[in-house]
Amino acid sequence: MKKLIYISLCLVAISCKVNYSFTGASIAEDVKTVSVKTFQSYAPLANANLSQTFTEALKDKFLSQTNLDLATRDGDLQFEGSITGYAVTSVAIQGNETAALNRLTITVKVKFVNTKDEKANFETNFSRYLDYESSQNLASVEDELIKDINDQLTQDIFNKAVSNW
Repeated sequence: MKKLIYISLCLVAISCKVNYSFTGASIAEDVKTVSVKTFQSYAPLANANLSQTFTEALKDKFLSQTNLDLATRDGDLQFEGSITGYAVTSVAIQGNETAALNRLTITVKVKFVNTKDEKANFETNFSRYLDYESSQNLASVEDELIKDINDQLTQDIFNKAVSNW
């Protein structure tokens, strides 16, 4: 009985013509490439390297979690957009009206085009933040915060583009 169920599941998976991975991605077999245009930063006061680090993080996410090849342009999956928000705000105000924590928030606008399935296309904003101790200087923690926020943002974008959850 178990063998019959296993064979049935294999046949169903083969007939769907969709590649599944352990990352949760479900990418059609005819999708072979991904292209990511540089995300320009239009956010006031944003870190000078943010445009490059975010763009590279998004490329790395797809290269490390899929079998897709990176195309310089016109990929089967296409990403473009901009960094629209970069803000530091005070949170966790204490009794003496000082902030115990500051919050760095980054917002990106993403346009996604799936040339093989136009129903999957989207254009939306993604925003993530991390808090840090207000006693710390932003310059001393900024690179690590940006790396961690980029990881979260690219995971959100990856999930929306190629995960069917």
